[in-house]
Amino acid sequence: MNPDATHSLNSLRILSVDMISYAKSGHPGICLGAAPIIFSAYVDNMNIYPSDPKWPNRDRFVMSAGHGSALLYAMLFMAGYDISIDDLVDFRKIDSKAPGHPEYGVTPGVETSTGPLGQGFANAVGMAIAEKYLATLLEEELPKQKLINYYVYALVGDGDLMEGITNEAASLAGTLGLDNLIVLYDSNDVTLDGELKKANTENIIQKFITMGWEVDYVPEGNDLREIDKALARAKVNKKPTLIEIKTVIGRGSYYEGKNLVHGKPLNKDDMINIRKKYNIATNTMEITENAVKYVRENIKNRTEHNYKSWKSYFESVKRSEPSENLKKLLDFIETGEVNIPFSSANFKIQNNYSEELRESNSKMMNIISDRNKLFLGGSADLANSCHTGLLKEIDFSRKDNMGRNINFGVREHAMGAILNGMALSGLRVFGSTFLVFSDYLKPAIRMSALMNLPVTYIFTHDSVTVGQDGPTHEPVEQLAMLRTTPNLTVLRPADINEVIGCWDYILANKKPVALVLAKDEAHILDGTDGESVKKGAYIVRRESQRLDAVLVSTGIDLTTTYLICEELRTKGIDTRLVSMPSVEVFLEQSKEYQESIIPRQAKVFTVEASSTLPWYRFASPDCAIGIDTFGYSGRKDDVLKKVGFDYDSIMNKIVENLHKN
Repeated sequence: MNPDATHSLNSLRILSVDMISYAKSGHPGICLGAAPIIFSAYVDNMNIYPSDPKWPNRDRFVMSAGHGSALLYAMLFMAGYDISIDDLVDFRKIDSKAPGHPEYGVTPGVETSTGPLGQGFANAVGMAIAEKYLATLLEEELPKQKLINYYVYALVGDGDLMEGITNEAASLAGTLGLDNLIVLYDSNDVTLDGELKKANTENIIQKFITMGWEVDYVPEGNDLREIDKALARAKVNKKPTLIEIKTVIGRGSYYEGKNLVHGKPLNKDDMINIRKKYNIATNTMEITENAVKYVRENIKNRTEHNYKSWKSYFESVKRSEPSENLKKLLDFIETGEVNIPFSSANFKIQNNYSEELRESNSKMMNIISDRNKLFLGGSADLANSCHTGLLKEIDFSRKDNMGRNINFGVREHAMGAILNGMALSGLRVFGSTFLVFSDYLKPAIRMSALMNLPVTYIFTHDSVTVGQDGPTHEPVEQLAMLRTTPNLTVLRPADINEVIGCWDYILANKKPVALVLAKDEAHILDGTDGESVKKGAYIVRRESQRLDAVLVSTGIDLTTTYLICEELRTKGIDTRLVSMPSVEVFLEQSKEYQESIIPRQAKVFTVEASSTLPWYRFASPDCAIGIDTFGYSGRKDDVLKKVGFDYDSIMNKIVENLHKN
């Protein structure tokens, strides 16, 4: 091997384990074992331009094995991204450019937040789908286009491949034939608790072949030439490619090949030992100028022409009097912004309008779909039940990458993480399933919220009113779970007016949203208002003369609460009815606005067919009316009565509480 390449590679190893030793925290095993993999990708293969880390046509690199963050940061520094040695010294410190696991938006060159194993793998699948879709969309307007044609690389370990999400995502990638996806498998047969064979003896290669992948094998993970050859083969494959690269965890350490080297810093003697083995004579957190120069010059010599040619080509296309559709795509490529005109003020719905909320939502989604081709998504095999298909569009498939309906199959967890990868590529995306199955994709929802990605999760069949499917399909605690997720907005509309308002909010804000919809038919309620959804809560019916109580409700339950409010007035109880489609958005409003809707001294009842836990901050003592037990199998009305959430039960609870005072 070229002595300069050897020196740079070994310097990468030492610098990354120095970071871990200096921080007294991290994972040195992957740094010593997998360094040749990431070195080969960045120095000899990937189409990147470090001084422009957001270049739209760059190859993407996903460190799915996020515990190898020190290795990634050291590589990015050596490659010339805006990361300094001082940043590396701050590894794992608060507000550092080098956090404990890779974080999107924090470190230049980091494409996604990783750490929970398997998430990055599925993100990479989403990025590959996005590249295919965007390239095909451009091809329609610009034949033989060269604006979007990048590869997506992911480095994974044995832990990633054991996670169920990876199998879900890999199966879909094989079905879709994503030949722009290259997965580099750091195969060292060791996990945190010991030898891999204690927990997993499956044939990874055979498994991926049966899922529709090309599989390659590099028997010596320290051989850069063989890794380069495998990558060259991957780039001409007609399927996604998994390259299994046999490595030795902690290579060169006293503990090489053992789980002891996985997750804690090397001791002082071992650091001296590996410096001798790799012939690196620097002090801690130092690197030679030659090591950095070799990497940066190789990348520059290989990619600078590609970058400048692309920039020139892009400008020539802009000057060529492009069509309106192509102009929009060029604006998207240049700015990363997806603008979809939509305003709830433009919709006037008749007062007697009535339909299932999932159908109202379907109409809005298809209006939005007509207005921008960068809006797309799919369902976990429930598009027909959730009514989330884009009716004028075809399915995304191996044969046709223009499809805007993605059949994720019964793969909820992968669906969420794939949507994250697509959102990281700039697209406005949605995914749908039943609310009860939000449990299956909670880890991906959490990553959407952590990265603040504009992913819209559409959850239908939102309460025990789906009765005859039984308690396994009746959500109770899911709304509480979603509402406790930081940076996630939960929207639960009551009728078509509020559905329109929800989409107005979604398209005006680049952030993750859970849109929760009833299966039930909803009549328009007098006083509901789409434009008021953006404030989270508003008054639907005011008290007539005095304020005896405030009734707060959400979703389809607002209809029941509305009727109760009317009956209470006949009993001489003067109430205010408040719709709260979003707890989170309401709490973002000023204290003055909040108190104008729910006065501080008022008697407040909350009514929602789910866990009462989120409502204690609003409800007066013993006034949170909801469901804190699992449901039952039976007809809707019977189930509601059984759990104490039928009309009469709610009315009685309110009246009894008011009479106590």
